[in-house]
Amino acid sequence: MKKIFILTGEPSGDKLASKAIFQLKETRSDIEYLCVGGEHLKALGIKSIFNLKDITYLGFTRVLLNIFKIKRIINETVNKIIEFNPDILFSADSPDFTLRVAKKVKKIKPSIKNIHFVAPQVWAWRERRVKKLKYFLDHVLLLFPFEKKYFDKENIKSTFVGHPLLENKGNNKVDISQIIKKNNKIISIFPGSRLSEIKILTPILFNFIKMMNEKYKNLFFVFHTTTDEVQKMQGLILKEDFKNCVAIANEKIKNQVLYSSIFAVTKSGTISLEVCNLKIPSIIIYKMNRINFFIIKFLVKVKFANIINIAANKEVIPELLQSKCNSTNIFNSVDKLLKDKQALENQVNSTQIIINEFKTENSSKIASSVLSNYL
Repeated sequence: MKKIFILTGEPSGDKLASKAIFQLKETRSDIEYLCVGGEHLKALGIKSIFNLKDITYLGFTRVLLNIFKIKRIINETVNKIIEFNPDILFSADSPDFTLRVAKKVKKIKPSIKNIHFVAPQVWAWRERRVKKLKYFLDHVLLLFPFEKKYFDKENIKSTFVGHPLLENKGNNKVDISQIIKKNNKIISIFPGSRLSEIKILTPILFNFIKMMNEKYKNLFFVFHTTTDEVQKMQGLILKEDFKNCVAIANEKIKNQVLYSSIFAVTKSGTISLEVCNLKIPSIIIYKMNRINFFIIKFLVKVKFANIINIAANKEVIPELLQSKCNSTNIFNSVDKLLKDKQALENQVNSTQIIINEFKTENSSKIASSVLSNYL
């Protein structure tokens, strides 16, 4: 029996890894799994040694404040992996956590093959980090084709697999009429999956909704959140007494809601690609504490936060970051776009050009083939 340990650090990595593992499970039944994962890997019947919430921390200052707890979790994770003794350690995203674990595992047991999904964003910052990766990573699975040159330069094995979340599997329709009336137009809102993101962005987004409700009468706002946070988010919505707002966590319902949306307000991250893939116009928002922002501003070497804008080298999707991320600016940006059909169409058309470059025929199949080849 072969063994794979799957290591994730937040919901986006959990979702990405689950796509590859689902494909692998379809072709091979001789593999035992264990993970640090969330609801997506759990849905595949894979046990997680930690609750994913215990792993997810936001920003440098929060890491510093929890440094001893994080070190303990890293060490416990390493010990569990060594005890499980997998053939492959398959890590996905969250490099500040997953790669620290992978490095320690390789040092203790070099025979374990370390395969990492989602390359650290060396094209944005930390380019020198690539040199260090070759000492403990055996293979890197790449989401974007332009990343490969950085790893080829250091003779690190890598494969461009494309982005599994961009593959159109067809729209399996789910009835959402009990949640949203047919005559309402939906605006999907993605405040982030981390509690610290939600705490910062939710009050701003609530004020934005109040401003929208003063001008528009047929809108319905849907907060897309996780199973762990949905009740808390729904409680906040009820406290505000919104009649046209709800929080959802069910993946099938979330997909149908997004598919039916006329617009999306999303934090910077993977979800923005899914939004673009469904041809939903959007804006990008993000805010963090000043110390974190100063550190990132000092280190980062790209103009934009969103991968679509980075690839296009221009602001295809409006970005409202830091001081610009306030309810008034969000309202003005959304209001302006909703009134300009040509601007909405131009944004969607431009994003599709970029999105198509990120796609392969079956990214999960390519990723699972790489995993299988190491077994």
